[in-house]
Amino acid sequence: MLKKFICCKKGFIGCSDSYKDSKVVIIGAPMDLTVSFRPGARMGPSKIREVSYGLEEFSMYSMDSLNNKSYYDAGDLELPLGNVIESMKTIKEASNCILENGKIPFFIGGEHLISLPVIEAVSQKYKDLVVIHFDAHADLRKDFMGEKYSHATVMRRVAELIGGKNIYQFGIRSSTEDELHYARENTNFYPFSFMGHIKEVFKELKQKPIYVSLDIDVVDPAYAPGTGTPEPGGCTAAEILEVTLLLGDLNIVGMDLVEVSPMFDLSERTSLLAAKVIREMLIRMG
Repeated sequence: MLKKFICCKKGFIGCSDSYKDSKVVIIGAPMDLTVSFRPGARMGPSKIREVSYGLEEFSMYSMDSLNNKSYYDAGDLELPLGNVIESMKTIKEASNCILENGKIPFFIGGEHLISLPVIEAVSQKYKDLVVIHFDAHADLRKDFMGEKYSHATVMRRVAELIGGKNIYQFGIRSSTEDELHYARENTNFYPFSFMGHIKEVFKELKQKPIYVSLDIDVVDPAYAPGTGTPEPGGCTAAEILEVTLLLGDLNIVGMDLVEVSPMFDLSERTSLLAAKVIREMLIRMG
């Protein structure tokens, strides 16, 4: 049962009391064991839930409401502190449980490495899975300081899992020279400003099962400073919310939002933006 993995917390705004009747399941993965600069993303899931109560259930963007949707917040996974491999195993077990129950997993991180076990589980159900990756960083390193599993290597591991040509990367503005070469050769790579490309790309993906992985640092730190590796030059808050409208036209079978680190943003605007993105995606996925 899913509940054996869960430490219950106050749920995201408007969540249902019924796991059985919900289409989407929110689950927190409070892990930040491999972050390369500033730790603290393990506090992201609880803070995002907390600030979500400052939002309306109704969205003026989609002219719809969370009250018309059915989604369940399972709380945060209990992860073995300090153990990356066992943490990923637990995340994958929870993902498999959600998928076996015919529901859509929506993970809140935590660091970006949490995406790997979720995508692994989703890709086993959907053999032609496409991953849409929003990030400031390519995350395509072969290893980071000798470690195969890191938030800096997560998309390289995903590429090895599903094939690089099934990955679409948007907003990247920071990489090593080797990562840039790898991306240009192996993934669908749309660095810097991506708004001019995204509509046409999404048209090509309408018939595919889609997993969305959104690192909050794709947004410029002027709008989202509360993250572990802020990178100036990103998209605006308004632009990432516009992206949620476009994503609503796709067949999304899983999603994560990662790398919110509340301790670096006393204004809470990063967590609020994350909560608003989640609200918009829940409306579109529900």
